[in-house]
Amino acid sequence: MSNEEVQGGAQPLPSRQPWPRKTRVAVGIAAGALLVTSSIAYAVVSGRSVSTDDAYTDGRAIVVAPHVAGYVSALDVTDNQFVHQGQVLVRIQCMDYLAARDHAQGELDSTQGQLAAAQSNLALAKITYPAKYAAAQATLATERADLFKAQSEFLRQHDIPKEATTSHDIDYATADRNAAKGDLAQAQAQARIAEPIELNIDQAKANVEQLQGELKLAQADLDQAKLNVGWCDVTAPQDGWVTKRGVEKGDYLQVGQQLFSIVSPEVWVTANFKETELTRMRAGQHVSIAVDAYPDLKLKGHVDSIQLGSGGKFTAFPAENATGNFVKIVQRVPVKILIDSGLDPKRPLPLNLSVEPTVELQ
Repeated sequence: MSNEEVQGGAQPLPSRQPWPRKTRVAVGIAAGALLVTSSIAYAVVSGRSVSTDDAYTDGRAIVVAPHVAGYVSALDVTDNQFVHQGQVLVRIQCMDYLAARDHAQGELDSTQGQLAAAQSNLALAKITYPAKYAAAQATLATERADLFKAQSEFLRQHDIPKEATTSHDIDYATADRNAAKGDLAQAQAQARIAEPIELNIDQAKANVEQLQGELKLAQADLDQAKLNVGWCDVTAPQDGWVTKRGVEKGDYLQVGQQLFSIVSPEVWVTANFKETELTRMRAGQHVSIAVDAYPDLKLKGHVDSIQLGSGGKFTAFPAENATGNFVKIVQRVPVKILIDSGLDPKRPLPLNLSVEPTVELQ
């Protein structure tokens, strides 16, 4: 092989020279500083907020039930309809309740008439009984005088010589005296009857008080009958959407039977945070809320309150940690988050939708 061929061939690569020691030290220091700074920044940023996917939309669902029983004569709502407070939703046949109301009105009117008569009798008794007593006393005095006169005539007829009188006069005086005694006894009896003036008046008062009580009962029956008639129209207790409708026209309803629920427009978020995430959480802190069902919906809110007890405390059978073997479990505490902005009025949030709130702790 010629020298040209050797010279025209591949040239050997130059060898890499190692970095100077000072450069390597500087690079190492810079990389370490960058790692420490990144760790600190991550810790600071991650410590400023806390989030959870154990959260859902929450609100009020009011159960609507009738106060009275009966057949549904009209149904004025349908599924998922928005209704306003006081709006008639269901009408129950009310003929029986109207008849009961009229009957109660008649009982009330009758009792009022009886009470008016008893009050008149009481006013009359306050005048009559003292007058009867005075009349009985006057009659008693008269009969005593008549007896004294008859007794005097009787004695006179028996004391004078028989030649000075006749058997007819003696018999007449005797009969007169006996009749006067009978009249006096009758007058004394009438006086005793008329004597308990206060008792007779109290009896009239008691009759008035009894009828006053019956009047209150009759008024209460009438009020209840009127309420029953009014309750034949089942109205909305507040604004909201009709959900879980379980009633149809013609159904027979029982008192307290669930007809449907009304979901109120007010919606909030209930987030179940771990107990270790509550250290710096306070009411009023800002919250960003992502809704799984509507990814484009960005809600803003704030922490309203933290429940004073974990979910396990309010279960039907709460844990008894003082018995058996104990295994520590991180508890979750419900946090109520109010939504401040971002809601779409045309697209209300159903209850129990999955959301992910992020609470800004600082």
